[in-house]
Amino acid sequence: MRSPSSLKQEFLKKWLKGLKTYSLRKKEMSTIERKNAIKLSADIAMASTRISTSSWSHALVAKASNDPANKILVEHVLGPESKTLILKKDPKKSIMSKSSSSSKRITSKNILRKSCTARRMRKKAAHLVEASSIAKRVIMKRTQVLKSLVPGGEYMDEISLIKETLDYILSLRLQVDVMRLLANATEKMDHI
Repeated sequence: MRSPSSLKQEFLKKWLKGLKTYSLRKKEMSTIERKNAIKLSADIAMASTRISTSSWSHALVAKASNDPANKILVEHVLGPESKTLILKKDPKKSIMSKSSSSSKRITSKNILRKSCTARRMRKKAAHLVEASSIAKRVIMKRTQVLKSLVPGGEYMDEISLIKETLDYILSLRLQVDVMRLLANATEKMDHI
């Protein structure tokens, strides 16, 4: 595992490369265009630092490269590896092919689900069944929200979703740390 400082350096280098690409392509930008350029450059730079270890990064790169205007930025930031990553446009395929054990998990899940259903039917207490179904609905709703927040999350099973979410959170924290350092450095230069 790489050290956080080397990840931060790589992220900053790729982020600045993306920002430079945007500024070369378009001299005059509105505030919204500038905001979108900063966000997209940061997302691609963040994904490129985690590309070999996470599915969310593949999904984020694939989504960004679907737009022809963003494809140039993706290719510029990722460099030579962008050709192979852009070809993976279907995040479902790359995520599902990543773990062959996911199909085993689905089968085990179905067996477990059937046994839980049979066990529930044997229980006579309706209030226990009702509480259990309410809890399951709440968990299902929260899982759907989480799947919508993590890039490519809609194609992940629950275990992969949790692992990818943790990795995504750490990457977002790294992104915020670098942006905070850059903002502080810029602020200090303004005071000089």
